[in-house]
Amino acid sequence: MIKKPVIAFLLDKKGGAIELSYEELNNVNRNGKILWVHFDYSSPEAVDWITNKSEIDSIAIDALLTEETRPRTTLLNDSILIALRGVNLNPNSKPEDMVSIRLYISTHLIISTRKRDILSVAEIIDILKKGIGPKSSSEFLTELIYRVTDRMEDVINQIEDRTNALEENLIDSTDLKFRNEILSVRREIIILRRYLFPQKEALNKLYNDKITWINEYERIEIRETNDQLMRHIEELDTIRDKVSLIQEELANSLSDQVNKKMYILSIISAVFLPLTFLTGLLGINIGGIPGAQNDNAFYVFSAILILIVTVQYVIFKKKGWI
Repeated sequence: MIKKPVIAFLLDKKGGAIELSYEELNNVNRNGKILWVHFDYSSPEAVDWITNKSEIDSIAIDALLTEETRPRTTLLNDSILIALRGVNLNPNSKPEDMVSIRLYISTHLIISTRKRDILSVAEIIDILKKGIGPKSSSEFLTELIYRVTDRMEDVINQIEDRTNALEENLIDSTDLKFRNEILSVRREIIILRRYLFPQKEALNKLYNDKITWINEYERIEIRETNDQLMRHIEELDTIRDKVSLIQEELANSLSDQVNKKMYILSIISAVFLPLTFLTGLLGINIGGIPGAQNDNAFYVFSAILILIVTVQYVIFKKKGWI
């Protein structure tokens, strides 16, 4: 994983690169090569070098150093300013808590900034060290876009598997844990889609705009990556609809359970209502209560109550209420 606030490479346009220190950035001979500087945008080195030594447009400076950004593509003459989001696969992190990377790219200069580590960048560094990395700025861009997009597939597949498990266990869905899992899946889908949709628009703009140093084959690669991103969005939409149906079915199931319990309580209330009325009426402590002087009055009254319950049962049974 990348931990240093500044990482710099001088790409030789043959697939390899030489790693540079921060102090070497302004003295290195860039002729015929590509300088790539990768910053933690919150570091003092990033602020100083990008602001005072990069010699790029002020719009790009602000975009590279801003704390909050959404996916977008902006053309600055023949350079590109692009912001991307990728799933967060760092340890102890949630994939839907997406990490951002901002890039300023021209034919001979690449400046990228991030706050948290991005595995796609680490992979590009590895292949550069092996001598099989990008040979041009456009190839670097297409490679990064592809890797960022491709990493989303496993995360979306995991969400889909969790949704299928929720659908299979819908019958045993009365516990709070099940309902919390539904809410968790919906929240993840909302967060992912919030960034993937504008990212699709950013890649679409990158493909359609005419940039002299991106050749036709690389444009096709960008289009294919964008198609893959569109499939991810469609999969998220499908999962979202499925989760909505599961949540609706769960609500109906819980409603049915409540209605059944209320129905039972209503039957019980209907049975005991006349009994309660009679016992309450005969239980008042005033004179004239029938049977007060009869030793068998209690047994007669109990028999009457049993008879009433029996009649109620027959009536309820005949009407199909029980």
